[in-house]
Amino acid sequence: MNEDRIKKVMSKVFNVDESSVGPNSSPDTIENWDSLKHMQLILALEEEFKIEFTPEETVDILSYPLIKITLESHGISFN
Repeated sequence: MNEDRIKKVMSKVFNVDESSVGPNSSPDTIENWDSLKHMQLILALEEEFKIEFTPEETVDILSYPLIKITLESHGISFN
């Protein structure tokens, strides 16, 4: 499912266990989430979901829930 894909990407980018990624994941809860890792996350999500975020979206995607909302706006569904 698509949530698993997000978790896998975030786990890889931030070098954390996939089970620790979830609705509370943000720069406040993931120590490795800095500006460089954020850009790596954006690029990895774009590659995984074959989409391109706008510059505004790139800046705004600062939590797991916001990633989901933004992906939904690109037609990615979560059931």
